[in-house]
Amino acid sequence: MDVSLLIRQKLDEMRLDQKELAMAAGVTESYISQLLARKKAPPAPGRSEIYEKIGAFLGLPSGELSKLAELQRLVELRRRAGETPPALNERSRDLLISKCVEGRRDEFRRIFEKDAFGELERLLAQTLKQALGDDDEIESKLTSWDLDLKTFGLDLVVGRLRRRFDYLERVDEAIEPGFEQFRRDKSLSGDLTREEFDFLKALRFGARQPTAMFYYRELQNLRDPLHFKDRTS
Repeated sequence: MDVSLLIRQKLDEMRLDQKELAMAAGVTESYISQLLARKKAPPAPGRSEIYEKIGAFLGLPSGELSKLAELQRLVELRRRAGETPPALNERSRDLLISKCVEGRRDEFRRIFEKDAFGELERLLAQTLKQALGDDDEIESKLTSWDLDLKTFGLDLVVGRLRRRFDYLERVDEAIEPGFEQFRRDKSLSGDLTREEFDFLKALRFGARQPTAMFYYRELQNLRDPLHFKDRTS
């Protein structure tokens, strides 16, 4: 997982585009495009406020992007210095594949074989060793694993028990069409705050579909002090 991939995934999940991200981060759309295409290296975390701005816009925990950028920078420095970690041995890789849920083994083998020790394979191997122990313990204890390549949620079945590891903040992808229209119409939502965005986005209506104007009026109701009273009163 790297900075560009994480940002692209969050944009897709929230149905946002690069132009909106560029405006929130205070940079050009061209800069964001090059960053996401990996044509421009992520800036050093200590030299830019862009990570906090992007993180806040995408609803990421504070500091998550800058930490990931620093890790990515260190990995790249080690790679240039010839400190790339060694490949998994064949037994370890075969063990990982054999424990994958049926129907996805060929898919993950192709992913693993593209890189001698890629990020995904390293993530899985490290998580399994931390959770279960060495290869012998993994072989004896682990029933199966499955990984969601979109959210990077890892499911382990150990005997009759199921364990879940989430590497990314999960986002509810169900967005009301009316809210999407409201959000994109800057004449209605141009000054929308993050707190207001989260509140309006979370509203659900079953079979009914509110319009963009509904969200605009709901926003005005939310901002009207006459609709709220002090908790201490």
